Amino acid sequence: MALAQPNIFTEEDYYRLPEDMRAELIDGQFYGMSAPSRTHQRILGYLYRIIGNHIASRNGSCEVYPAPFAVKLFEDDKTIVEPDISVICDQDKLTDKGCTGAPDWIIEIVSPGNPAHDYVRKLNLYLDAGVREYWIVDPIQKSIHVYHLVEEQFKMTSYTFQDEIKAGIYDDLCIDFKELGL
Repeated sequence: MALAQPNIFTEEDYYRLPEDMRAELIDGQFYGMSAPSRTHQRILGYLYRIIGNHIASRNGSCEVYPAPFAVKLFEDDKTIVEPDISVICDQDKLTDKGCTGAPDWIIEIVSPGNPAHDYVRKLNLYLDAGVREYWIVDPIQKSIHVYHLVEEQFKMTSYTFQDEIKAGIYDDLCIDFKELGL
């Protein structure tokens, strides 16, 4: 007797989701995403503005995108994520649907309902995909964990909302979390 197998969903299924439904497709399985809190959106807006202004002021070639923005990390059609912030420096990765391949820098703001999604599942996905820098911003813990990909391993440094953090992909960008006033 065969055991029941879970459905394996694909990119095609992802793009057929209703517009009002937010979900990520990871290894062929859908993971629903709840509506973000006001604090989440405040942090997202602040980071997006700081990074975007930095790129614009230097006529940089990288582009920054806030969620919802589809990122197809691998060649297969079974994983599409929607990071809170994606910074892509290789223009060839950008398509009308989003990004194909690993962004250079991803920031995730932890949702209180499922912190393991960002701390474990996505950390491993981003490591496997070759994301150069990954920040996990945790509004409840008031912490930021910064991961830099070094020789196929992430090197992690922890900060608080009282710290100024240097972005690894830029020589001259520091983000002061005290300015959020949280």
